[in-house]
Amino acid sequence: MSTSTLSSLLDYLYGTLTPDNMRWVGEHLIEHAQKEENELLRPFTMEEINAMLDVAERESAAGLGQDSENMFREMEEEYIREELKMSETL
Repeated sequence: MSTSTLSSLLDYLYGTLTPDNMRWVGEHLIEHAQKEENELLRPFTMEEINAMLDVAERESAAGLGQDSENMFREMEEEYIREELKMSETL
């Protein structure tokens, strides 16, 4: 999401939410971010890493998955769609 979109969202929230509502939203946003961060940063054992690599190698050998070029192209297209959707709602 672009900085201008986020700024507009913040302006809207500041203008419509009570201080208690803002605190509630802030606490839930922080809690959600911490959960995601903890899941992304959790340590893996060597067994878990090797198991994930085995799965990836089997999928690649079977022709499953996609190359990084297609993956990044799809991510960019999704980002553009989200930006357009957000700009249309403002």
